[in-house]
Amino acid sequence: MEVLLTCLLSVWVVWEALGSTAHLHKENNQDGRCIYSFTVPSVDEASCPGQDATVSAIQALQQESNAQRVELESARARLGLLENLVDQLHGSQVARGSSLSVMGLLRREVESLKREQAHRDIQVSRLESTISRLLQDKSGLEEVKRQLEEEKNELVRRLESSVQEVARLRASHCTETREIPSRDSLQGSAEVSKWDTESLDYQELKSELTEVPASHLFPEPPSPSLPGTEAAVTGCGMLVSVGEPVTFRRAENIAGKYGVWMRDPEPVTPYTHETTWRVDTVGTDIRQVFEYEDADQFIKGYPSKVHVLPRSMESTGAVVYRGFLYFQQRKSRILAKYDLKTEVVVVQKELPNVGYHGQFPYSWGGYTDIDLAVDEIGLWAIYSTAAAKGAIVLSKLEPETLEIERTWETNIRKQSVANSFMICGSLYTISSYSSPAASVNFVYNTDTGTSAPLNIRFENRYGYSSMVDYNPAERKLFTWDNFNMVAYDIKLSNM
Repeated sequence: MEVLLTCLLSVWVVWEALGSTAHLHKENNQDGRCIYSFTVPSVDEASCPGQDATVSAIQALQQESNAQRVELESARARLGLLENLVDQLHGSQVARGSSLSVMGLLRREVESLKREQAHRDIQVSRLESTISRLLQDKSGLEEVKRQLEEEKNELVRRLESSVQEVARLRASHCTETREIPSRDSLQGSAEVSKWDTESLDYQELKSELTEVPASHLFPEPPSPSLPGTEAAVTGCGMLVSVGEPVTFRRAENIAGKYGVWMRDPEPVTPYTHETTWRVDTVGTDIRQVFEYEDADQFIKGYPSKVHVLPRSMESTGAVVYRGFLYFQQRKSRILAKYDLKTEVVVVQKELPNVGYHGQFPYSWGGYTDIDLAVDEIGLWAIYSTAAAKGAIVLSKLEPETLEIERTWETNIRKQSVANSFMICGSLYTISSYSSPAASVNFVYNTDTGTSAPLNIRFENRYGYSSMVDYNPAERKLFTWDNFNMVAYDIKLSNM
């Protein structure tokens, strides 16, 4: 045992002395004993160290063993502390994870409640806005009701006064009733019949809806709009003046802020020169066309028929001509020809390269890219194209097929004028749709292909003219001015 220990110590000393150059080997002999051997680089170094060196080596080994034991105990203690810290940290992470999970759920719930509250706030705001509008409407209706009551009382007062006047007139003629009435007395009774109480309401209504300027109180030549009369002016000429506006009717609701009203200058049976059509053009699906048998029904607002177009109309450029309604289909450059008797679209035609739906409108807007017009010569289309760079382009249309017969390109920018109309083959434009002191400011003559400035007064009485059309049979301009259907007498010069 001592020999073996001595050898081991020698091995240790040699190992310490030689470092990695010595090679240690371990094996068992035939008796099962453990035998250690080593090799060194040189045979001169193969001898074992002395006794003193062995003792010193053993002491060094003991000291190192004690130091390692102390370090091992210290490491074991630190390892225990670390295990405790790990356990504590794991427990805190679990608790923290649980609390974080709970906090996350609470946060999501709070966000959901905030969204619901915001949604409720929006709904409350909308309800408050709706209630406010309803209250305003109620206030307006109450004001209208009050005015109607006052008008009713005034009508009753006038009716009573008229009845008293009729009774007085009958009393004054009672002595003549026993005699055979002469022609003069028949004429007198005809005059008295003007006070018929059954028509008083209508006469009062007409006087309120129709604004008649003072000059109209004096006798004038018969209007060419009445059947059986001849036009005061025959043939064509240049526009000289535009008269004062005469209001025929006012639209009943917001859909009538813009619109178009028309009469056929060349009517066919069963229509006459007084048959009137009207379209309210505020909205995205304009299909209703109101038809009135005559001017009286139009003024009273009693349509005889309501047409529902199979396709939606766009803007205020429609016209009635020879028993057909011509209009532009919504969001397209397609023109449609609608038979007012059979209530079907008989022709559709696309105008090539024409701007539409807000590309080249008049200055007031309203998708007035394509404006149809009728004059003494026939049917026209007023529009613009990208090639014309926004200048007004005129096309004479064949009414039966809507084919283009001829086209003129003017030097008048379409968006610089408020509206336009055709008279005797010449294009006239209006300077402003809102100014009370607007003017007819340009004329383009298709015979000469030239334009010229004008300064003919045109009054926008209600401050928003969205439609201006010429009726060659009546020699009038028809306009739609901010809910109001208005007409103007015009004068033409001799050619």
